[in-house]
Order: sequence, then structure tokens, then C-alpha cells
Amino acid sequence: MILSNPRTAGIDRIVKLCRVLSGPKYDGKYIRSLTEGLLGKTTLSQTLTNVIIPTFDVKLLQPTIFTTKEAKTNALKNSRLSDICISTSAAPTYLPAHHFETNDSKGNTRSFNLIDGGVAANNPTLLALTHISKDILINDPDFLHIKPMDASKFLVLSLGTGAANHEEKYSAEIASNWGLLEWTYNDGATPLIDAFMHSSSDVVDIHASTLFQVLHAQKNYLRIQDDTLTGAASSVDIATEENLQNLVRIGKELLKKPMSMVNLETGKFEQLHGEGTNEEALIRFARLLSQQRRLKQVEAES
Repeated sequence: MILSNPRTAGIDRIVKLCRVLSGPKYDGKYIRSLTEGLLGKTTLSQTLTNVIIPTFDVKLLQPTIFTTKEAKTNALKNSRLSDICISTSAAPTYLPAHHFETNDSKGNTRSFNLIDGGVAANNPTLLALTHISKDILINDPDFLHIKPMDASKFLVLSLGTGAANHEEKYSAEIASNWGLLEWTYNDGATPLIDAFMHSSSDVVDIHASTLFQVLHAQKNYLRIQDDTLTGAASSVDIATEENLQNLVRIGKELLKKPMSMVNLETGKFEQLHGEGTNEEALIRFARLLSQQRRLKQVEAES
């Protein structure tokens, strides 16, 4: 039997708290050098497909959204992919904010002061829908075959990266006594950040799911998420080989699980009876995507 020393445990908690309060957990130097080494001078306009990447500007206190299409027409938003990736992964308390500048041929400069886009769009599904809807409204040549509000032509696959199991360890009685410190850091957890992240992601899922149901195209929206992660698997920064292999195993098991949808009353994902597994849903989605691609090619040739 191993007995813990209460005094030592208390000191450990104080040390961890001091680290959280004194600055980000990591200095970010390695992830920056690795990202810059992999992406080099490649810019957003050079992506092989159209992408949308959310970030948040702490100086302007508003989201900054990077898209391939805008990068091709606005040099001041055609940033290096490495800068964008470093910014959108700069999770508060874990990694430092990222500053960089872009220039255009006229000598104009734009400055960015960015952190993780998840603080504004932890689930970026609506960003994608909004972006495509805007292209349809301005008669973008790539979307002339789609009419506004024609959800039958939309295929949305929303892949979650996993969430911690709902332990329901907090209550109004407990939280009512919390001050700034407890809301920010509570025995290793970050209740305030967790609340913002969960609510942001779930509201988007609820909105998108409802929208497709109203437009009679509910099967064109597929959300796959595992909200039962525990221990190291639920952490955002445990990159040991053992944990990474465990995450691979969890992902493969998720494919075999029945399709599910979040219950608005409990906040938990519940099985959709008769809808098959996530793997079967992905195969169906791939077929639909292939069919739509062929139809688009035929329309373009005619």
C-alpha cells in the first residue's frame, strides 16, 4: 500500500497553481519550430483545397477567420500557413499567443495578435455553412448549381476530437461559493474555460442539426463525437506513445459504435436507433459526395 503525504500533495497543488497563474504551461518554441519546418513559406492561398481556419484576435477582441478564397483576393489575409496553424492552436493557459504581420504589394501592413480559434468557434461547422452560403448569395461560379436554402446539396461531416466524460462533479451549491480563482483553476480543472468550450460546441451542433431537420435534409448532417473520454485520453496535452496509441484505438472503436445525437436535456450523446454505425454513415456520406461530384462535373460539361 502506498500512502500519500498530505503535506506533499498540498505543495504539489500549490506548485501547479503557480505555474498556471505565472504564464502558459508551455513556451511554444518546439511547436513553432516544428510547424515552420513542415510548412515553410507556404501561404494560405496555396492550399490544395478550400479551407476555413478560425482564430481569435486578443487585441481586437473578435474572431479572425482565415479562408483560402479570401487569401486569393486579399494579400493582407494571405498569411503563411505556419503562422495561422500556430495561432489557431495557441490554447489559452497552454501556449502563448502568436503575433505576426502580413504585407501587400502597396506597402500596407496588417498586424495579428492571435490565440486558439476554439474560444470563438470550438465547433467550426457554422463557419463553413456561413462561408458557403455567402458564396451562393454572391453567385460564386463554384456554387451556381446550388440554390439558397437548398440543403439537399449540403453534406456536412462534423468530426469531434473527443470530450471528457460528464462526471457531474460540480453543482450550483458548490459553484455558488467560487471566486475568480476557483472558476479559473479548480483542482487541476478549468471550469470556466470548460463551460465556454462545451457550450460553444454544443450550441453549434444543436443549431446545425435543427437547421437540417427543418429543411428536410437531416441525413445530410453527420456529427461524430465521443464524449466518454477519461484519464489521459481526455487530456489535451498528453502526447506519450501509449496515450496516442490509445486514442487510435478509441477512434477505431468509435467507428463501430451506433450513430448518436446530443440530448438537449442531459447534454450527452444518445444512440439513434435504426440509423446504423458511424462507419456505415461515413460510407453513405462518401457515396453521396461522389454522386454530387459526378453531377457537378456533368453540369459543368453541358
